[in-house]
Amino acid sequence: MSIKNISLSLFLFLSISTIALSDGDDCVYTIYVRTGSIFKGGTDSIISLKLYDKYGEVVQIKNLETWGGLMGPSYNYFERGNLDIFSGRGECLYEPICAINLTSDGSGPHHGWYINYVEVTSTGVHTSCSQQQFEIEQWLALDTSPYELTAIRNYCPSDFDDQRVGGPPDRKVIKLRSLTTSSV
Repeated sequence: MSIKNISLSLFLFLSISTIALSDGDDCVYTIYVRTGSIFKGGTDSIISLKLYDKYGEVVQIKNLETWGGLMGPSYNYFERGNLDIFSGRGECLYEPICAINLTSDGSGPHHGWYINYVEVTSTGVHTSCSQQQFEIEQWLALDTSPYELTAIRNYCPSDFDDQRVGGPPDRKVIKLRSLTTSSV
């Protein structure tokens, strides 16, 4: 069975079992993070993620690993070439996720991190399932270009500042109230 089939089966199983145990306001978020195969591309830093919908509503995950790491207790996340899977519950957003803010805290002996992509799926009771892949292809590091610990990807069809629809994604941070996720 391929990794994609295993991942999909795992996602469906966790989604159904978590939805059955959750109240009506919770959604299940599953996040796939692909670390690049570049030499020294892995990190030991704490990684956080904010998920946004087109209205600027946000689900904030302060530490992906402790929030919903599915790879096991002794697994080393965010290492070169890894596809890491995380899943947990949080308040449902009104619309599908269309923007992310991925941030490293820069801690640990190997703070630099090269990310290929982040893929997010979400589902909940009375909520449509959605899936979005965000291509990153960037270092999160202070000693390598672009010398930033944050990557923002905004694929939303419009934003409140210029009401652009259908144009290329911009890199503005969407700012509205935060909905903190519950721990798994």
